[in-house]
Amino acid sequence: MTANATTPPLPGLDRVLSIEIARVTEAAAIASAEWRGRGDKNSADGAAVKAMREELAKVNIKGRVVIGEGEMDEAPMLYIGEELGTGHGPEVDIAVDPLEGTTICAEAEPNSLAVIAIAERGGLLNAPDMYMDKIAIGPGYPDNLINIDAPVVDNLRKLAKAKGVGIERITVCMLGRPRHEELLRQVRACGASVRLIRDGDIAGVIWTTDPMKSGIDMYLGSGGAPEGVLAAAALRCIGGQMQGRLKPDKGAEGQAQIARAHAMGITDIRRVYTMEEMASGDSIFSATGVTDGSLLDGVHFRGDFAETETVVMRARTGTVRRIKTTFRMLPAKARV
Repeated sequence: MTANATTPPLPGLDRVLSIEIARVTEAAAIASAEWRGRGDKNSADGAAVKAMREELAKVNIKGRVVIGEGEMDEAPMLYIGEELGTGHGPEVDIAVDPLEGTTICAEAEPNSLAVIAIAERGGLLNAPDMYMDKIAIGPGYPDNLINIDAPVVDNLRKLAKAKGVGIERITVCMLGRPRHEELLRQVRACGASVRLIRDGDIAGVIWTTDPMKSGIDMYLGSGGAPEGVLAAAALRCIGGQMQGRLKPDKGAEGQAQIARAHAMGITDIRRVYTMEEMASGDSIFSATGVTDGSLLDGVHFRGDFAETETVVMRARTGTVRRIKTTFRMLPAKARV
C-alpha cells in the first residue's frame, strides 16, 4: 500500500449516522422526561413521539417506518409506512419506540428509554402489533445454544454448562405478568433465579450481554413483537443469540392479528425467527435513558441544562458507544 492510499470504507450505513441517530433518542428522552412522575403516560409518550419525528426530519436518509406507533389512521406521527428524513442519503427502514415504558416514566420508576433502530432497506422484520415469545442470551456461547421450542430446563442446563456454573447461578429476566406464571414456576423449579420487571423488555434483552454488571443471563417470555425486533437489532450489534415467534391472541382478536400479519407479508404465523432474520444487514441502534436504570442513567435537569446518557451501536463494526451529553435548555416559551 502506498503512502497516499486509503483504506476503503466498510459497506453499509455511514458511521456518521450513529451520532445523528443518537440525537434523535436524546431529543425524545428529554421531551418525555419533562412529564416524568406526573402520572400522564399519554402526554409523556406524545412528547417523545413529537420530538423524535422532528429530529428524524433533519437526518440525511430516505427513511420508511416499519415499526412505529400504529397505522396511519391510528397515529398521526411515526406511523407504519411514514416516510422520514431529508430525502437524501441511504434508503433505510426505521423502527421506533419513542418511550419504552410509558407507565414507568409516568410514575418515575427505573429503566424507561427512548429507542430507535435503523437498518438498510429490508433489514428489519415488519412485525405486527401483537405478542412475541422470546428467548435471548448474550455473546460468548456456542452457536445455536438456545432453542425456543426446547423445555425450559434444557435451555437452562445448556447455558449453565457453557458458562461453567450450576443452574442455581443462572438468573432469568422476564416481565412480571400473569401469563408468565407457569414459565416462572418452571424456571424456579430448575433452581434458577428470576428477576421480574414491570415493563421494558428491550432493556431486559440487552441486559443479557453483560451478566457481570446486570446479573441477567437469559431473557424469557412474551412481550411486544415490535419491541422484539428492536431488541434483536441491539443484540446483533453487541453479540448474542435470540429467537422469537409471533403469539396471536385467542378468539376474534387473534384472527384479526393473523390477518394483519398476512397482509404484512408474514405467511407462517408459527415461524421461529432468529436474531439475524429479525434484524439483518447493517443497522444502528440507539437508546437514551429517560429514568435512571440498570442500562443507562436517565435525563437529569440541572438549572438551564439537561444531561443525557445514550448507548449507540452499529452492527457492521460491532461498535458500542456510550455518550454523555449536556444540552443547554431553551426557555419554556421558546420551546413551544
